[in-house]
Amino acid sequence: MKTPYKNIYNVLKLNRFIVLAVVVCALLSSSFSVWMAFTTNKNAMNSAFAINTDGSIIPLKLVSQKENFRVEALAHLDLFHNYFYNIDASNYEKNLKKALWLGNSSVDNLYRQKKADGVYNRLLQFSLVQKVLGSDSKINESNGTFSFTTTTIFEINRGTIIDTYELVSTGNLIMVDRNFPNNPHGLLITNYFESTLKKVNIEN
Repeated sequence: MKTPYKNIYNVLKLNRFIVLAVVVCALLSSSFSVWMAFTTNKNAMNSAFAINTDGSIIPLKLVSQKENFRVEALAHLDLFHNYFYNIDASNYEKNLKKALWLGNSSVDNLYRQKKADGVYNRLLQFSLVQKVLGSDSKINESNGTFSFTTTTIFEINRGTIIDTYELVSTGNLIMVDRNFPNNPHGLLITNYFESTLKKVNIEN
């Protein structure tokens, strides 16, 4: 008695089903592996662990990089504007030297321009006191580039006359190596520009 042959179409259908099932399983397995790797990496980036004195592991929650950058950037800008604009005859050289550590050549060029225009000579000649009353910075991110706009309110005490000014300055921020105490935040101001300067009246 001869063994009957299986229908070739049924065999091909079965083979195709097996192949499709294997491909689908492989795709699902790969997708699951990628998702697990992403989740593990995300958790690792947001958490750290320390070893306690008894050998136990203590999970530590880290501040996200963007939040940390924003805090550092605001502190850096506040420090710079205070050094660069909070000056008088007794401290301007020391403060300006510290300010130049916080920016690149754009800050140095502005300093040289002010010096050539006699700004610091007038400071000495008339014993002027330039005092920063406050500064407010806004930071924006676009395609990994960080820009800022800072509004600084300062007054110039001429003895009998006190004038108050509002300065709006702009620029970019880049990350560099920390250099304590010269550059404690590890940031550098680039493309610094004094956009507008106007006299204002502040009501008491």
